[in-house]
Amino acid sequence: MARTEPTAAAAPEPAAKDDLEDLEAGLDALDTVPTGGGTPWHRTLVQKVLPPLAAVVVVVLGWQALITFGVVDDPAKLPSPSDVWDQVRTAWLQGTLFGYIWTSLSRGLLGFLLALAIGTPLGLLVARVKFVRAAIGPVLSGLQSLPSVAWVPPAVLWLGLDNSMMYAVILLGAVPSVANGLVSGVDQVPPLFLRAGRTLGATGLRGLRHVVLPAALPGYLAGLKQGWAFSWRSLMAAEIIASSPDLGVGLGQLLENGRNASSMPMVFLAILLILIVGIVIDLLIFSPLERRVLRGRGLIARS
Repeated sequence: MARTEPTAAAAPEPAAKDDLEDLEAGLDALDTVPTGGGTPWHRTLVQKVLPPLAAVVVVVLGWQALITFGVVDDPAKLPSPSDVWDQVRTAWLQGTLFGYIWTSLSRGLLGFLLALAIGTPLGLLVARVKFVRAAIGPVLSGLQSLPSVAWVPPAVLWLGLDNSMMYAVILLGAVPSVANGLVSGVDQVPPLFLRAGRTLGATGLRGLRHVVLPAALPGYLAGLKQGWAFSWRSLMAAEIIASSPDLGVGLGQLLENGRNASSMPMVFLAILLILIVGIVIDLLIFSPLERRVLRGRGLIARS
């Protein structure tokens, strides 16, 4: 009996070890991204490409149904998809289609980069200096809520009909969004991060670079996305209102030309191009950045 008691007491150890291994295997399975048996190209096609294409097909079919069944029978109010396609084909054959897009896109991207260069240090200043926040924080919020189109008439009077007027309208529309996004991100940095950074010697500019900015990145990125949206909207408003041969024909001017010519196909062409540019910029720039930031923080699974 004396020999069997230690053996009986040691018997549960293999079972406990097996339970621990099962628990670890289960946790590993939760961290594993299901492959679904397909290739990465296949998954990208099914998950990222087909859904928006299906949505476009549904919209076009619904649009054509309104024409076919006589719900809207006046082409001056709603052109058919084929009429808009003919307008696209005409612009393509004339070699002006990409010119419309590039004229607006180059202005929008340059204006957004200028807004980024101004709004980032301004946001840091507002977030870190109490007096500056009390002085201009409410002004930034008010400017953010002000419609961009309101800046076009004074910008024309101040700067004239040239590209500097366009950039001024973009900056006035986008800088408050970029700055407020960074302020919001800095406000959401956990105080523990700041204390840990100070303990490790990350103070002043080093603290901003290594602690504050990385921790504030999600809020800052949201501000950048909103800043781009405001840049694009501000530019369209400026191009619609201010027209000059020296400015060229961008998408906003194309929209206004369609209205002046009472050409609904041209109007719809301009609207679709404006929409497509906004979607492409989001898919190529902001969505990958957002996924990378969230993946780096463990908020989405690694693919």
